[in-house]
Amino acid sequence: MKHIFNKGKDQHKPTLLLLHGTGGSELDLLPLAGRIDEDASVLSVRGNVLENGMPRFFKRLAEGVFDEEDLIFRTKELNEFLDEASEKYEFDRDNIIAIGYSNGANIAASLLFHYQDALKAAILHHPMVPRRGVELPDLSGKSVFIAAGTNDPICSSTESLELQALLEKANAQVELHWENRGHQLTASEVEAASKWYSTLS
Repeated sequence: MKHIFNKGKDQHKPTLLLLHGTGGSELDLLPLAGRIDEDASVLSVRGNVLENGMPRFFKRLAEGVFDEEDLIFRTKELNEFLDEASEKYEFDRDNIIAIGYSNGANIAASLLFHYQDALKAAILHHPMVPRRGVELPDLSGKSVFIAAGTNDPICSSTESLELQALLEKANAQVELHWENRGHQLTASEVEAASKWYSTLS
């Protein structure tokens, strides 16, 4: 997968996995990583799927309707890429924290839904529920920050609450942060994510 790896100053810090939104690239969220932890290593990945020329992490059938088969395949592909990247760049595979926005948040959530040890924690900006009617792995010890907009036209508030409930049912620790905004990524939600990150052990 096309990506950037920036080795951090402190190898004991988590590796931040950056996952962009639809039409983005591996450069988009680099400023975000600096706001969250400027000393951590960063692995920023570009989605392997193109929709009308716009990079995404998996196909969709319509707005808000995921191609479930492709989602499962792409989630596995990303998880295997993380295995390979951790060997290549010599970072701790068990200490990855995802930071995803929109489509990137959805694939990060899908990693949590499908693979118990894919991520240590995740910061999800405006995610949706990746799949319904599936049993999640035991996510005990995993922490998740969800930033949601009360007026988000793409991801309703009920969707955010449902994702929180599903993750908590699987024993994850979840913090849901509300912005009185739409689907855009705001400075104040990044600030809230940074505060949340600073509390992780």
